[in-house]
Amino acid sequence: MSTPAHSVVTTQLAQLGHSNVFDVLEQACQRYGDKPAFSCGPETLSFSELRDKADLFARYLRHEAGLEPGDRLAIQLPNLLQYTIAIFGAMKAGLVIVNTNPQYTPPEARHQFADSGAKAVVVLDKLVPLVRKIEGATDIDLLIITGADDLRNPVYDTDEKEAVRFMQALRRGEALPDVQPERGLDDLALLQYTGGTTGVSKGAMLTHRNILSNVLQAVSIIREGDVEYGNEVRVSPLPLYHIFAFTANCIASVYTGFHSILISNPRDLDSMIADIKRQPITLLTGINSLFVSLMNHPEFDSIDFSKLKWVNSGGAPLNTEIAKRWQARTGAVIREGYGLTETSPVVVASTAFTPYKEGFIGRAVIDTEMKTIDDNGNETPRGEPGELLIRGPQVMQGYWQRPGETAEVITDDGWLKTGDVGIIDDEGFLKLVDRKKDMILVSGFNVYPNDVEDAVMRHPGIRECVAVGVPDERKGEAIKLFVSLNDQSLDEQAIIAHCREHLTGYKVPSYIEIREDLPKSTVGKLLRRVLRDEARAQFEQ
Repeated sequence: MSTPAHSVVTTQLAQLGHSNVFDVLEQACQRYGDKPAFSCGPETLSFSELRDKADLFARYLRHEAGLEPGDRLAIQLPNLLQYTIAIFGAMKAGLVIVNTNPQYTPPEARHQFADSGAKAVVVLDKLVPLVRKIEGATDIDLLIITGADDLRNPVYDTDEKEAVRFMQALRRGEALPDVQPERGLDDLALLQYTGGTTGVSKGAMLTHRNILSNVLQAVSIIREGDVEYGNEVRVSPLPLYHIFAFTANCIASVYTGFHSILISNPRDLDSMIADIKRQPITLLTGINSLFVSLMNHPEFDSIDFSKLKWVNSGGAPLNTEIAKRWQARTGAVIREGYGLTETSPVVVASTAFTPYKEGFIGRAVIDTEMKTIDDNGNETPRGEPGELLIRGPQVMQGYWQRPGETAEVITDDGWLKTGDVGIIDDEGFLKLVDRKKDMILVSGFNVYPNDVEDAVMRHPGIRECVAVGVPDERKGEAIKLFVSLNDQSLDEQAIIAHCREHLTGYKVPSYIEIREDLPKSTVGKLLRRVLRDEARAQFEQ
């Protein structure tokens, strides 16, 4: 489902002549060539080296792996240089990328692989057993395996069946014919999975136009003189499988010629700080929980922030007090943004062009319309809350193979219903009043209560449960689980242990409250809102 034409971005795309995301890298090579593009630990790839390796990978994918334009390629890696090679190689080969969280449990990964119809996966060597466990329920028939240290100490051979090492794929690409991009602006580039406005994980269909448009929208907020294209050093701790990092820290950073320092494991603060100290940094992208963790580290004040121009915060709400503390200790402002997977993702940003308004995020980026509506679909006046709707060239085409659910969130005239309640003031600034009805946003990741509850209810000793979000200074929100029991011997520790067996780490509840009964409506429906309001009130006292 397409959105109306948008003049500024459409004109810019025409002037650039880009028809494929890979064109961003080709242009960057012409401008920045041997300058560093990405670093990870002590290893660095220049723009030209990245282009050359991506080209080899594209040749392998098309000519030996036998993948055709439009086929889906899953990437299940932490932030590594190989990830960037895989992204641009897949784009040049005309494939559709399926970004996959490497922390997923087998059921979570199986759903995403099966739903997308991915035919191959680029996977970290440590995760091969997970893929083997679920591949029979998917269309995957090729594993492209890489290790964290592959670029420095390459491994070329594997005993795994129907598999190839990533470095061997690049080596084989040297003897294969060149590949020309065969996908255009309106072809699918990315299936980015999200819960949307319900708890069912769905693939947001993002085209090359969607992503390229959002890159242009994102860089439009940078005022001339604020940065120098080709000479900025940006720390990128957010995972590239997250849409914000994918667009901002990968594609947009290549467009601007920024040198991005990839952080493979931001939980390892010692290593992250060591990476930051390798050279003076000028830009940083993060989320509230990361800022809290960094400021609590004993080495934080020994970091050289003298060249840090500003910090971008996205993927989770920014706590005002944390932003003030950060600026006081580093001298750098945190600029907040708002977006969704379904919008590629940037919608609103705080910029150098706009004054700071406490409690408000910022204004919409170029060619982006916003409005709020009431429960009857009528537009609400400025300054009054309502469901936020977005329209622009970055809005997805719909949910993969789910036309019914697409129709529920995208109107016939191209407005995306976000499910978020917001206020737009007279100057066009956006304030979020509430998140989607039930979604919990933990450290920038969407957690849907149904996912948690389904996993919890696998335990025979649990009768009923409800998961809700509660305020958390570090994570933005944390998960609180209310349960009633069949087995009265169960305690909080046992329930947490059960959750850890079945859920990705950030989905595991932080708090457990055992009750004799949980509140229900007259027809027996569990009253989640009652418990959520009660839990939040306790934390806000």
